[in-house]
Amino acid sequence: MSSHDPQWLTWARRLRAIAQTGLEFGESEYDLDRYRQIARIADEMYAEHTGMERQFIEEFFSHDDGYATPQVDVRGALFRDGRILLVRERLDGLWTLPGGYADVNDSPSEAVEREILEESGFRASARKLAMVQDKRLHPHPPSPRHTYKLFFVCELLGGEATTSFETTAVDFFDPLDLPDLSLHRILPTQVERLHDHWQHPELPTEFD
Repeated sequence: MSSHDPQWLTWARRLRAIAQTGLEFGESEYDLDRYRQIARIADEMYAEHTGMERQFIEEFFSHDDGYATPQVDVRGALFRDGRILLVRERLDGLWTLPGGYADVNDSPSEAVEREILEESGFRASARKLAMVQDKRLHPHPPSPRHTYKLFFVCELLGGEATTSFETTAVDFFDPLDLPDLSLHRILPTQVERLHDHWQHPELPTEFD
């Protein structure tokens, strides 16, 4: 499966990862200076192709350190009467499955259950890991970070619709009649496949 990212983004991401890992393990000031230069080249590529200020790009990556690895995004599919739970993001006003980047010391299932509760007010139990997807290999808008997306089918345990500081609305939708989605976070085809997994729990986990 080929990446949906433009080639410049693949190169910039690789350069950023080399620089970040080098700055973690480099020993001589000579080497560290070269890795800082590589990071600046990557930031200039991001700025050139996105129109963003380089200072903003540098701040975006300022907390990234250690060995560079993909980030992990967890999303939970919760169904009620055949309709899927979605939340409306405060940042862009668009709808998505509840979820986000996993926190340190959370297992994947704990992370998705916590995200559902915090963003929607519903208590859920993760029942099946339906899909593990490399975000680059699916038609999401380009992103500077490399992300693995974990999609869980969950069981509704209780609670009631409650918004949070991240969400402005909570509702259930027909999987075939979805509102405007936040495509950085979720695609209509992913909702469709999660509905298939909910209807047919015997389906194997999909990956990549």
